[in-house]
Amino acid sequence: MGIKIHLHVTHRQHTNGKKTIIVEGTSVGEALKNFVALYPGMKKEIFDKKGALVHYIEIYLNKESAYPGELEKKVREGDEIQIVTFLAGG
Repeated sequence: MGIKIHLHVTHRQHTNGKKTIIVEGTSVGEALKNFVALYPGMKKEIFDKKGALVHYIEIYLNKESAYPGELEKKVREGDEIQIVTFLAGG
């Protein structure tokens, strides 16, 4: 079953249009690292050069904000991670 990662529409270009990806991991950070190992184009979309989340990404775990310390949050089989991108414009 694994951990489900739900993607914002702007990120689906990196996953061949897939909106949900299933990965393994024991924390949000580990699950996201396993995700970017499958889809390397996503690395620059969610992580900065130091390995932290970029400032415009919000992570939800089971539909609740994982902030603060989102990468350290523990996950288990069946959990769901949503990657939300804040968009700006005018």
